[in-house]
Amino acid sequence: MASAYNMWVAGQERPGRSEQIPVEDPSTGEIFAHCHAASVEDVQETVQLAQEAFKSGIWSKKPRHERADVLDKAAALLTASLADLITLEVQQTGRAIREMNAQVPSLVRWFKYYAALLRTQERSVLPTIGKLHNWIDRKPLGVVVQITPFNHPLLIAVKKLAPALAAGNSVILKPSELTPLTSLRLGKILKEAGIPDGVFSVLPGYGITTGKALVSHPLVRKVDVTGGTVAGKAIGSIVGGNLAKYTAELGGKAPLVVFENADVQAAVNGIAFGAFIASGQTCVAATRIIVQDTIFDRVLESLTGKAESIITRMGSPKSVESMMGPLISARQLKNVETLVEDAVSSGKAALETGGSRLRGASQLDNFDLSKGYFYPPTILISTSPGSILETRIWKEEAFGPVIVLVPFSTEEEAIRLANDSDFGLGAAVWTKDLSLAFRVSEEIDAGIIWINTHHRNDPSSPWGGTKVDSGVGSENGVEAYNAYTKCKSTIINYASSAEMAGDDWFQEGKGDVRYG
Repeated sequence: MASAYNMWVAGQERPGRSEQIPVEDPSTGEIFAHCHAASVEDVQETVQLAQEAFKSGIWSKKPRHERADVLDKAAALLTASLADLITLEVQQTGRAIREMNAQVPSLVRWFKYYAALLRTQERSVLPTIGKLHNWIDRKPLGVVVQITPFNHPLLIAVKKLAPALAAGNSVILKPSELTPLTSLRLGKILKEAGIPDGVFSVLPGYGITTGKALVSHPLVRKVDVTGGTVAGKAIGSIVGGNLAKYTAELGGKAPLVVFENADVQAAVNGIAFGAFIASGQTCVAATRIIVQDTIFDRVLESLTGKAESIITRMGSPKSVESMMGPLISARQLKNVETLVEDAVSSGKAALETGGSRLRGASQLDNFDLSKGYFYPPTILISTSPGSILETRIWKEEAFGPVIVLVPFSTEEEAIRLANDSDFGLGAAVWTKDLSLAFRVSEEIDAGIIWINTHHRNDPSSPWGGTKVDSGVGSENGVEAYNAYTKCKSTIINYASSAEMAGDDWFQEGKGDVRYG
């Protein structure tokens, strides 16, 4: 029997007034849980409770060191819950357990980082003229809404929650309707850590109802979304109407440039990781592989071998030996299939490997791949010089394990190809020449550039795009904390009474007066 999950509202579980959401295991197609969805009325009530909690000061005015203690306790409790969270994350996402065993334990770093930031951040004191003292405080915004995607449910939720809670806000989280369950588990963890009732709520639901009601509410002072470009732009237009703050981490089509002096095997390993981790369902997935023509054939041969090796080791996501899981849904599978088929049928692209849904028994563990949404690592190349650059798969985010390999001959051509995209989130350069690496990284228009690696990140390292289709603002670091605050400037005149007596702007007669 499928499990039933309630919403998490102001410190307690509550049923929703809307329909229940079926939660599917993408490796089997089985509905293993149902989750209550928030109605418009549920949203209105939850926002009001969050606003009341904020106004009460129970969290928003709590001393910084005490908020830091709560975040540290949240990290400890999260660590204690890892086994259950990993199991549930694997089931709702289809991600291989070896990925979740590596990813989920790292999440505690975000709570610890922002706890440390609260304890060590110094107040800015500005230079002034005269006997004045001017300092800057960061104050919480109020009620903030966070909308998270299906691909990294816990990771992205924690990345957003940690700075928002550290700053003293009340947070309402809307997880993807495809993967809401681990986010709901955070409710109990954070309550046990000491987050007061009303300060954190989780409202599962569909974007057209729950999401729209949340982002359009006039009491919401910031919306932070990770998702697709179309949805991100639509949400931004609504948020702007309320003059609320907005952070959006949207699409990507990351280029990965390999120069002839790179360590080829290391580069191939890096491409495989960047392209096929999470079945390619990451915003910084290395999807446009740009290789110097002198080593193009070597890279293609080695990468094809790597991809085919991965295919033989795809099986049950619960197996520690399984290398890659399924796509999240039938809809996502169809989208990937369509983009690949369009490229090949156009005659502009040729398949090197992959390209069709996996069926039958897994070579690894005899798992029935036919029931899930398994799609293999897929490599495409041009059928004629530059032809693949005219296809949708070169321009559009597939969100699947599909890469396009194109050759280049000069540094300038590599940069041009790397920047041939409306996205500008992540990019990577592989070379042993650090001068070359620096020059090229300076010219690639992306928010995150990796040299001889891919998809590295730390709570202190900003994460955000530079082009419109990749969003606005950054996650992580001091920037994210500040984005969840408003700036308050306080100016004190410490002059003596005698000195202040002479500061009479409307004095009679002539004399110097100040302005500012």
